[in-house]
Amino acid sequence: MRTTLDLPEDLLEKAMSLSQIKTKTQVITLALQEMIRKAEISDLKKFKGKIDLDIDLDALRNRH
Repeated sequence: MRTTLDLPEDLLEKAMSLSQIKTKTQVITLALQEMIRKAEISDLKKFKGKIDLDIDLDALRNRH
């Protein structure tokens, strides 16, 4: 999808430098993916301690 954006050039250049990404499209795509990933992780953290998993770690690790 083509979109025209008015982005702060210094911010974009810093992101490209830090990420070693050569194109503006790639750095913006990475930023969007990271934003989504962080939001999904945050959503999963809501379940911490609320789900009872009946898992035997010794059996999973092949300890008998």
